[in-house]
This record gives sequence, C-alpha cells and structure tokens, in this order.
Amino acid sequence: MVRRRGLYIRGVRILVAPDKFKGTLTAQQAAEAVAWGWSRVRPDDVIEVMPMADGGEGTMDAVVGAMGGQVRPATVSGPLGDPVEASYGLVRDARGTGAVVEMALASGLGLLAEARRLPGRTSTRGTGELMVRAMEEGASHVLVCLGGSATNDGGTGMARAFGYRFLDGNGDEVAPGGAPLLDLQRIDATDLHPGLAALSVTGACDVDNPLTGPSGASAVYGPQKGASPEEVLLLDRALGHLAAVVHRDLGIALHEQPGAGAAGGLGFGLLAFCSGRLRPGIDVVMDAVGLAPRIARSDLVITGEGSLDAQSLHGKTPAGVLSACELAGVPAVIVCGRAEIAPDGVVVASLSERVGPEAALEDARSSLLLVAEELAARADELVGARR
Repeated sequence: MVRRRGLYIRGVRILVAPDKFKGTLTAQQAAEAVAWGWSRVRPDDVIEVMPMADGGEGTMDAVVGAMGGQVRPATVSGPLGDPVEASYGLVRDARGTGAVVEMALASGLGLLAEARRLPGRTSTRGTGELMVRAMEEGASHVLVCLGGSATNDGGTGMARAFGYRFLDGNGDEVAPGGAPLLDLQRIDATDLHPGLAALSVTGACDVDNPLTGPSGASAVYGPQKGASPEEVLLLDRALGHLAAVVHRDLGIALHEQPGAGAAGGLGFGLLAFCSGRLRPGIDVVMDAVGLAPRIARSDLVITGEGSLDAQSLHGKTPAGVLSACELAGVPAVIVCGRAEIAPDGVVVASLSERVGPEAALEDARSSLLLVAEELAARADELVGARR
C-alpha cells in the first residue's frame, strides 16, 4: 500500500517489464539494471522484475522463466545444414506439457557470418527438429517464436523434419532453401510423423506481412538476410509458387494471410503444414507471464526496449505493456536506448539523450542505472497521478 509522508510517497510497488536492448542487454539484464538503479534511491519500494519479449529473440527465456520451466539443449541442423547447438523450453500449464521453440536459435541470422547469408539456400529444418524433439518428450502444444531468421524457405525445412517431402518433376526431393522451390511440382504428405496430427502449434510473431508481394517476406526482409534485388524477385516468385502448390495439393490458400511472411515464410509453413495458428507475440508473452494481474497490483510500470520508434507501438513490447497499463489505470514509463517518438502522456527516458549515443552503447547497464535513479527521484510525480 502506498503511504505518504509529506510529499514523499513511500511503499511504492514497481513492475519493471522491458524487452531486450538489442546488441547491448538482454531483457533480464535491462530489467535488473532498472530495478537496481531505482532501489538505490528508494530502497523501501517493492520492485518486481518481469523480462518481456514480443515473439522474437528472447521470447523463450521470458516465457520459460516466468512459468518456471526448463531449457533443454539440442544439436540440430543449422541454417545451411551444419550442426548447431540450440535449445528449447518445456513448461507445464493447464493443458499439460508445452514447449517453447525460438527459431532464431536453430535457423537464425546470428548463426551465420555475413559471407554465409544465403537466403536462397538457408533452411528452417533445425527449427522443425526442435519441435519434433519437444513433441517426442511429451509436449502436446508448441509455441514457435518467429523472429531473427536467416531463412526464406516458407517453412519447408521445418516441414521436412516432420516427414513432408517436396518433389520436383522427376519425383526427386528439391534441394533445401527458398530458391529451389521454383522446381517444386508436388508435396508428398504420406509419411508424416505420427505425432503431428495431435500437436497444437502456435506461432508468435511481431509482424503481419503476407507471404509474397511488396510487403511480403522476400521484399521486406530478404535484403537484410543477404538477398540482392534480383534474388528478392526470385525468392518472391518461389514462395508464390510454393503457395500455389500448397493450395492445389493441400487445399489451403494462405499466401495473403497476415503474418504468413514472418521469419521468411515460416509463419506460412506453420499454418500450412502443422495446422497451426499465429498470434501477436506480445499477447502470447503477456498471457504466459500473467502480466495483467501483475500490472493491476503495481503503482508504476517501467517498460522499454533498445530503440523506440514507430514500430514500437505496433505489436512490440512497449505497445502491449502500455495498452495493458491504460486498461488498468496504472501509469507507465518507457526507458530506451534511443527514442524517435514520444507517445502522448508517457514519460520517455532515452539513454542516448541522457548520456550520449556512444556511452549508451558502450555501457548500457551503467546508463540504465543512472536513468533509473533519476526516475526514482521523480516517483512522487510519476506515481502521484494515480494515488
């Protein structure tokens, strides 16, 4: 309960719920830095740390940590077929045993040196292998976190791990990757893993791009994965051809489905080959960590991420947290590495503005500690509006 002594509010409950500061701090590290900085000024306050994510990198750690699950190591196929050390999470919930698979750990861009970023050849097979491993350990439902991908194969690599075969005109398997899909003539689903039919699959994504076209997977995300303008056109055609064969052989029309273009079309693959569904990643994480009741018992929420820009208010962590705070009538503050926008009625604390861009990058933790201390010194102002 908040108590007042003169103008000083005591016993404030603070919820610290940021996403990662990409390239500098994980969500856990960012949350702990904010909590420590605040507590140095206001040691009597109650601070709850809740790292967040929006479906991209870091989502597995956020969900598994909040639900008290376990992270299991696994060696799987990397984006170009060589083995990589990855992991997946197992959790218990009302539906039984669930799994959390972060595709970036098996099929992510961060696994490849710049010279090996070849979106025409990279495959999501390792992500499928993680899903199969979790299913064989008893998971009845799998959450696949879509983000940070090195791939553009429409989820066909993932599907191969479950037994799908993608055949050319001679009945031979087409090579892995996005570009060879231009040779696809038939999808063979006669020898699928027996557990797939009963597996519930949800893809968590923070984008709503369709599979193809000017807003599709290849055009929007292909260049950052190494695709030239010519390759972007080829890959877009290949995914369009895949969608046409899926429609003919499986009876499913999905190429315009929002989110189908996530993770190089892995969103499409989960829908087409696993009878899955797609949900905004931030909604999935908020549900998993029970964010709404945590906000309701707080007097102030501090959220944020590395770069606060226009995208931050569309499916990203700050957007979800701010919306939940507004519903609960709890004030919120955003901390960020740099800020390109300033949401109405929300205090934004930018590290770059406070200490300069270089210091914000070189020592993000110390910069966050400083900003958190300064926010704590303004607690009366930040919390007083509610109390």
